[in-house]
Amino acid sequence: MAELTRNKNLYVVLVGFIAAVTFIGVGLLWPSGDDSFTLGTGPVADTEKGQIQTIDARECPPPQKGTCIDAEVEITSGAENGKVVPIQVSSGGPTPVYEVGDTVRVAQVQFSEAQPEPVYSLVDFERRAPMLVLALIFGLLVILFGRLRGALSLVGLAGSLGVVMFFIVPAILEGEPPLAVALVGSMAVMLITISLAHGLGPKSLAAILGTALSLVLVGLLAVLFTGLTNLTGFSSEEATALAVSGSDISLSGLLIAGIIIGALGVLDDVTISQASTVLALRAANPTQKFGSLYRRAIEVGRDHVSATVNTLVLAYVGSSLPVLIILGSGQLGIVDAVNLEIIAKEIVATLVGSIGLIAAVPITTALAALMADSLSAEELQEAADGGHHH
Repeated sequence: MAELTRNKNLYVVLVGFIAAVTFIGVGLLWPSGDDSFTLGTGPVADTEKGQIQTIDARECPPPQKGTCIDAEVEITSGAENGKVVPIQVSSGGPTPVYEVGDTVRVAQVQFSEAQPEPVYSLVDFERRAPMLVLALIFGLLVILFGRLRGALSLVGLAGSLGVVMFFIVPAILEGEPPLAVALVGSMAVMLITISLAHGLGPKSLAAILGTALSLVLVGLLAVLFTGLTNLTGFSSEEATALAVSGSDISLSGLLIAGIIIGALGVLDDVTISQASTVLALRAANPTQKFGSLYRRAIEVGRDHVSATVNTLVLAYVGSSLPVLIILGSGQLGIVDAVNLEIIAKEIVATLVGSIGLIAAVPITTALAALMADSLSAEELQEAADGGHHH
């Protein structure tokens, strides 16, 4: 039995099984594309590019309070290119600071047949051009430093985003269980990114198995502690919008799905690093047995975990910083603050993701160390040369 466990072919079979189950799951949960599942919340009108020509700010007439802001915007794209339209920017409430010359997005709103003249609204700033420049800089740097492997990682990134946009989001919109969709989608993302960026050699086989087991653990812990802490998912405006839309989407299930997907990014990195470390150590000293190899690789894993857990925590803190500032400016003590769902959900997500991350290190290290016994010197050297190091 020990020899069978150490045989690389068993790992190939197990990864093939995971891929087959993932493929079947995607097929069963694949969205139909039926437009009847549109929620009807959020921006629904097409927008056109525009440029602010004038801004008129004044005190709002009673009984309104605050500053009312009107603007004239020249539409610079689409069928109405060149048309200057009046837009009410604010009726007294808080609004972003717009200035003359700002490039914005404008939407045409037709309220009813009794009002034939179209009314225009200012949707937001135009941000796509600078974001495109930033994305091009990012892609160029990845290719310059990563070369072919970097280019393949970009392809994997595109595939990951495709899974999210064309499978995970539409499937949840159609009422499929968010937990099942997140697990299947995360497995698909893992298979795409690891195989493209690192191939399907011994290192990737161990990393895929380690990531899969860790993702299942994260899912189980997310379900358990979301229930134990009574997290409802109603802590944000977006959740409220989903709740009033009449959809059957489980907000607590959506929260669990977010925890799983959020943990996936760091899990991939940790499992590839550990598998690479094990194979590099074995290539450097082929006489090492499982116990010695495991202990040496775990030492590296401890350093990696301490750094990555800090990264994970800071990522969640950064995303919640506005909420933390609001709470910090009030009279609510920290003990009471952490009990609020808007804070508690981030704590649960951070801790569950961190536990999955910590568990991934010994799991992947053991899998890679067992596999190393069945690899030839050439396979070990090849895996070590293509290793992922920090």
